[in-house]
Amino acid sequence: MAVSYKELGLVNTKQMFKKAMEGKYAIPAYNFNNLEQLQAIVGGCVESESPFILQVSSGARKYANQTLLRYLAQGARELIQSLDSNVNFALHLDHGDTLELCKSCIDSGFSSVMIDGSHHPIEKNMELTAQVVEYAHKHDVSVEGELGVLAGIEDDVVAAKSVYTQPDDVENFVKSTGVDSLAISIGTSHGAYKFKPAQCTKDDKGVLVPPPLRFDILEEIEERIPGFPIVLHGASSVIPKYVEMINSHGGKLDDAVGIPEEQLRKAARSAVCKVNIDSDGRLAVTAAIRKVFVEKPGEFDPRKYLGPARDELKSLIIHKNKEVLGSAGKATEIFGEARAAAVMA
Repeated sequence: MAVSYKELGLVNTKQMFKKAMEGKYAIPAYNFNNLEQLQAIVGGCVESESPFILQVSSGARKYANQTLLRYLAQGARELIQSLDSNVNFALHLDHGDTLELCKSCIDSGFSSVMIDGSHHPIEKNMELTAQVVEYAHKHDVSVEGELGVLAGIEDDVVAAKSVYTQPDDVENFVKSTGVDSLAISIGTSHGAYKFKPAQCTKDDKGVLVPPPLRFDILEEIEERIPGFPIVLHGASSVIPKYVEMINSHGGKLDDAVGIPEEQLRKAARSAVCKVNIDSDGRLAVTAAIRKVFVEKPGEFDPRKYLGPARDELKSLIIHKNKEVLGSAGKATEIFGEARAAAVMA
């Protein structure tokens, strides 16, 4: 039986993006696959008083089970309310690739969906995106489209090389499809290996430094569609601390490099109002688990290694909200006003 996200107590992204653009910060969009990740995301965002987007890829939806996901989201909302917090969140499908998948997510309580038609010719991308928008908007669900291709691997999304978003295409795409936000390609990429060593320079500590993001493309897009919400995918920083922890505890992540946090701060002060973070969360969890396994090889209680992983991820999320995206402390200005508007209506 179909269920609306409103029955679960969730929100779509419209008010969040509006306030983020006005305030020059970005809404964090955290991917999750299991209970511990969900606990960390909720705990970190409540503690930092940050709005957030809970993201689920098609692969994660299959892994966690779509029925369980619905109740996990509802449980997360009820947990937040029990803590007397006014934080709320959107439940978002990340990289949906078919109309049928998007419909299924909308009917099971998602408040936002992404339709990624970027692997199609632009005409087909526009046609598919418009179909999703038509169905989603009947249910007051937000839709994110994509122009341009990010290199790298994320679940079933694989691309050998990046294709930058062409500013000439964005205005017609947005008008023709009716999307609520647009993911663009300006040099970010999926996964922990976002750049090859040959693309990077090294700092005085020998750490690989990737090429800068194409802010010139972002600025031209802002001029073409002023005031329109822009999304960055593949925006994990691949934090060296976690790479070092993994490698020093039996892992092997050679030459893993991500997007420097100062570049993400700059992006968050522009029209970029949603920043996707997945790989950094995976690295934090993996680093903490590996550390326990090496230091306590006899440990077999999942709580004793998943607990530290959850705590490490929560600390990372608080850091991202406060120091990188600027979303910490913004829950009241978004959800306080949203609730007041709902009561007046």
